Amino acid sequence: MGRATAVNGVLDVPVIDISAWAGGTAADRDRIAAEVDRAARTVGFMQIAGHGVPDAAVDAFAAAQDAFFGLPMAEKKALRAPSPDVNRGYTPPRTERLSLSLGVPAAAEDLFEAFNVGAEAAAFPGLGLPEEHYPANIWPPVPGFRDAVEEWCRRAGGLARRLTGIFAHALGLAPDHFTPFTDHSLDVLRMNHYALPERELVIDRDQMGMGAHTDYGIVTVLWADRVPGLQILDTEGRWHDVRPEPGCLLVNLGDLLARWTNDRWLSTLHRVLPPADATGRVGRRRSAAFFHDGNWDAEISCLPGCAPAGAEPLYPPTTVGRHLAEKLGGSRAGKLNANSPREAARLLAARTEGR
Repeated sequence: MGRATAVNGVLDVPVIDISAWAGGTAADRDRIAAEVDRAARTVGFMQIAGHGVPDAAVDAFAAAQDAFFGLPMAEKKALRAPSPDVNRGYTPPRTERLSLSLGVPAAAEDLFEAFNVGAEAAAFPGLGLPEEHYPANIWPPVPGFRDAVEEWCRRAGGLARRLTGIFAHALGLAPDHFTPFTDHSLDVLRMNHYALPERELVIDRDQMGMGAHTDYGIVTVLWADRVPGLQILDTEGRWHDVRPEPGCLLVNLGDLLARWTNDRWLSTLHRVLPPADATGRVGRRRSAAFFHDGNWDAEISCLPGCAPAGAEPLYPPTTVGRHLAEKLGGSRAGKLNANSPREAARLLAARTEGR
């Protein structure tokens, strides 16, 4: 897991058009899978074009976020989850430190505020899924918000599942290889907003918009506006800016896919700087990450052929639920995660790099 490869100081996040995946030829599918494999090996991020998400859904989703985050703070705080263990509802600014998910202390709490929704147990009748892993959502009384957000989840989730089919092809697996691991996936949508109240316009140098971390699950579909902030760590310990290309959705791989592939594919360290100008005055930035994380009870172990002959895999088997609990215990509950030593070492080695 960890860091992308820069060539001559330039980090390339490739644009991959997947529009020909469903109706194209075998050669089209081979080409798309090869492009995905190359991006997964070298950077862990890609810009997905031809995703099929209509502009109207994007616009409605962005408007819904604006309406929610524009509410008074007291109304937003009333929508907090009953405990940090429940990954739903509102998160106020400066209540999380994402670097703790790697076991690395942060100098200050992260700046962002967020709102989470996700897969509920009721969506999978007959499976008896545990409520602690599939809690009920908390919906704000904002007209049109739920409809726009649920439509976005449907669109982003469809893209994530399409991508897992492409991943299977790229890894030489059966087309439906990942289905038994994802048919009741712990999908979560996190909507993020970076801004400060008018009375609090300047931030400290050590303040992060969102601290350095890897994503926890299989694959993340990211919508973001084009305000600078998102950065990716390369193999030399340098941070590189990344912004979505017009018409594209950013996609990055998570820890579980890195574990499956024995780090053949990268779960890349990334962070978000506060959207501030040279004087430290903070502006506004929006993003939304759809995390396709897999079934809570799915066991993740090295895929055939991904570990060298005679060598032990880099990671012991784990379950999706256990891995997510360790990560979320860091970011949401403030407990240092002791089970990410390799990622922690990479982040600590990069801390001498300038912002």
